[in-house]
Amino acid sequence: MGEPEPRPGLRLGAQESMGISTLEPGQRPPTMPPGRHVSIKVQMLDDTEEVFEISQRAPGKILFDLVCIHLNLIEGDYFGMEFQDHRKMRVWLDLLKPIMKQIRRPRHTVLKFVVKFFPPDHTQLLDELTRYLFALQIKQDLATGKLICNDGSAALLVSHIVQSEIGDFDESQNRQQLLKNKYVPDQEALMDKINEFHRQHLGQTPAESDFQLLEIARRLEMYGIRLHPAKDREGTKINLAVAHTGILVFQGHTKINSFNWSKVRKLSFKRKRFLIKLRSDMNSTYQDTLEFLMASRDCCKVFWKICVEYHAFFRLFEEPKPKPKPVLFSRGSSFRFSGRTQKQVLDYVKDSEFRKIPFERKHSKIRSNTSLSPQSIEHKSEVPKQSASYTYGDKTDSPAESPRHIKETIVCMENVVGQQQQSPSSLKSCQEDRRLESTEHEVDGDVQGKTHLMKQQVELPSTGSLTNSPRLSEASVNSQGPQTTHRPILSPNLSPDGRQPSPLTSPLLNDAGCVRTDDEDEVRRKRFPTDKAYFIAKELLTTERTYLKDLEVITIFFQKAVAKDEAMPETLRNAIFCNTDPLYKFHTGFLKEVEQRLALWEGRSNAHIKGDYQRIGDVMLKNIQAIKQLTVNLQRNSEVLLELEKAIKASRKLEVMCRDFELQKVCYLPLNIFFLRPLHRLMHYKQILERLCKHYAPDHVDFRDSRAALAEISEIAAQLHGTMIKMENFQKLLELKKDLIGFDELVIPGREFIRLGCLSKLSGKGLQQRMFFLFNDVLLYTSRGMTATNQFKVHGQLPLFGMTIRENEDEWGVQHSFTLYGHRQTVVVTASSASEKSKWMEDIKMAIDLAEKCSGPTLELSAMSSPDNKSTEESIVDQESEDDLSASRTSLERQPPHRGNTTVHVCWHRNTSVSMVDFSIAVENQLSGNLLRKFKNSNGWQKLWVVFTNFSLFFYKTHQDDFPLASLPLLGYSVTIPSETENIHKDYVFKLHFKSHVYYFRSESEYTFERWMEVIRSATSSASRARILSHKDPHMYG
Repeated sequence: MGEPEPRPGLRLGAQESMGISTLEPGQRPPTMPPGRHVSIKVQMLDDTEEVFEISQRAPGKILFDLVCIHLNLIEGDYFGMEFQDHRKMRVWLDLLKPIMKQIRRPRHTVLKFVVKFFPPDHTQLLDELTRYLFALQIKQDLATGKLICNDGSAALLVSHIVQSEIGDFDESQNRQQLLKNKYVPDQEALMDKINEFHRQHLGQTPAESDFQLLEIARRLEMYGIRLHPAKDREGTKINLAVAHTGILVFQGHTKINSFNWSKVRKLSFKRKRFLIKLRSDMNSTYQDTLEFLMASRDCCKVFWKICVEYHAFFRLFEEPKPKPKPVLFSRGSSFRFSGRTQKQVLDYVKDSEFRKIPFERKHSKIRSNTSLSPQSIEHKSEVPKQSASYTYGDKTDSPAESPRHIKETIVCMENVVGQQQQSPSSLKSCQEDRRLESTEHEVDGDVQGKTHLMKQQVELPSTGSLTNSPRLSEASVNSQGPQTTHRPILSPNLSPDGRQPSPLTSPLLNDAGCVRTDDEDEVRRKRFPTDKAYFIAKELLTTERTYLKDLEVITIFFQKAVAKDEAMPETLRNAIFCNTDPLYKFHTGFLKEVEQRLALWEGRSNAHIKGDYQRIGDVMLKNIQAIKQLTVNLQRNSEVLLELEKAIKASRKLEVMCRDFELQKVCYLPLNIFFLRPLHRLMHYKQILERLCKHYAPDHVDFRDSRAALAEISEIAAQLHGTMIKMENFQKLLELKKDLIGFDELVIPGREFIRLGCLSKLSGKGLQQRMFFLFNDVLLYTSRGMTATNQFKVHGQLPLFGMTIRENEDEWGVQHSFTLYGHRQTVVVTASSASEKSKWMEDIKMAIDLAEKCSGPTLELSAMSSPDNKSTEESIVDQESEDDLSASRTSLERQPPHRGNTTVHVCWHRNTSVSMVDFSIAVENQLSGNLLRKFKNSNGWQKLWVVFTNFSLFFYKTHQDDFPLASLPLLGYSVTIPSETENIHKDYVFKLHFKSHVYYFRSESEYTFERWMEVIRSATSSASRARILSHKDPHMYG
């Protein structure tokens, strides 16, 4: 088969475009109107110029579609074409108007293909090419001074740009690159900072650099902002801008005001005046109509147009319907938004099955892993570009044979139309002409617009997705179906399983958002490791990321809070941070090693062919031996918690400081839990290694190292196990102390927590809901306070010594009831279910036995008790009346704010209970990783980083976030597999439901599915039977 004749204008390494257009699937590009052709120059974002021949009668949409086809651009709706008109103003090409009516001198006009709509989140950009073009736009804005930021942000942005262009840090090469190119106006002063940041990007691919660049840029105030000079009514010079949220007002480069779309009712302009009509708001100090004066009517109209387009693109579900043309007269501008809205783009890309086509990075000197042909390897030094070579027939097009970058290529529209058979990718809707009756634009701030913003489900980062990858394997080509007459044949340098390493991060390390089709899921399974050992190692990585974030709560955020406040004694401050900083430093290095090993395991280098890196035991063994050196720090960590609690008790100022810190978002758990995390982590390492050794055959290459690492960590864990058990009980008592009032001396020597939960107490007024707290010496029952603190007021204390318990459903005629007989009091209670009743009775019987056997147990917490502690029997109080409740409310009003989402409050609302056994199981079963979440009535799957701990799921956007977006307490929930009637036709999906609340979660593999089911079951169902333990049993009450 002979090689097809290449068409001019195609990008290097890109396949012939037979089905990529901005039209609906199955439609052809608009027919070229008859008439004389004219050449139009278009400057791309990589500074190349292309020349397109179009008819003089052609509307702007034909040229725009032609550029998108030329680029093989799937998400073209985010872009536009900008040019300087005859009035020397920068304007956007109108897609509905004929080009020649907009461009008077086409020979002397260069249109710029640039980003027009900047989404709030770059993970909404699902194609790597789109993100690359956005990265080029950021690079331009940074160099031209449009993207204003501080020196640190500028240096970090430039470091990612340089990483994508020349690769890993090399001092001489870096210096040459920075001297040769100017990325930021004041670059010379930032050279050292840029190099310092660049050193940290070791191994980062160009695609990763693009992603990180956009992640940093989107957080900047001037991201995507184009300033339009204006004046307010007082004549003060200001700048107006438009963003996805609404209209912004700047003074210089500082934002001083904003008007959200939901508050704007109408936009219009009259001559030089730009008018914003707001919705009526009694609480607002603004007038109904705001007026801004611009330089001219043309300036006003240009800004009004872009506002109309931004509002329609980000707020509407679909392109606004055209209004009928007036019969006689028309008022105002005929301009309207034409094209797809962002929601339509996201829905289309999610539902379509477009192919990933490799593309060329003009400025990058890094060879992509997709360039694996012998020719491309030979010419590596000659052509330092990221590209991909494919074999058509018997001949391979190597990058060296491709045309140079900066040239003018003529693309004939007839050729594209003639060869375009079908359009499976769509970016723009077919346009319909209409005219607006006036220059006023009705802004949709109603429920529909708000619902779009709230319900729009964007697929967040997927560890297992391939939609960000430009790779093509034979499997992916076959699954997508042929779209060209010549199917690409893979290069002989591919790995044995037929996969090409991606220039993107591995699915393990990838944070890019994506939407996966079923075919892509199948391709993913074929391309990435499916061995159970890989997913066990991946669990090590994901949980290590979460653990490091937990350490940062102490080493970074708590340290900052302490530094601002002098409440903490200097000796305690040194003890805390001198002890935790070495742990944080060690685990930071350990995490990097695990990340690198997993990246190699996934096949981003040829090492995976030999199997040298398809193991994790050696990494674990080396680092666990290093953990031995930190055993003193681990032991000292529990002592630090004791010292901190003693200092809090002695200093009201320190207590307030710690309480305020716990109210911060970053402290998503009680503060003292974070001090126990290093001890918990030892147990996690042990469990992971146990699963590895159980999975491996004795002759496996990784078995010996894994078994040796397991022996080492088991020795360390056994050494610290007693300390951990004592500190877990101590931590639980401290946590409960914050939830209870009316029982001051909760933390005393020998007291151990057993169970807490909801029971109904029978009184003269009937059954009343009460919260019960069972310890090894006393049973407390409480009611919930009615103030903001939501603490529980203690109404009764029942000593366990001499207590008896008996079932008596027949006597009282109440289901699931039992009676507690004490020396001075008898209490009848009922449980919510037979299982709850069984758990309570068994635990109370066990506690009674312990109370009778143990004459005077002591824990090493004597320092925490007051010298004048009263005996339990002396403090027995049982006054439960309306007067007592009102008194508790009065006292509660003076209490400080308190967290209302603790385990105690969840048990109260869900009418359930948890035991210390459950808490211990929850500690063992901590888990984190990426999951796809779907609501009951939603269509899309949302990618989230999910952390399971403390009986709750915590949801993050990515694993790099400092605090969760939301949480879901699991107590009371049920976990099942969706039924056929629920139409969830996906693999590895589990369902969480509580009453009418239903959530679906989707994992990436059978192993991760089983692990999530295992850990969630441990939280959704309390331990069915309490462990019958003696006081000497080290597993609970050591």
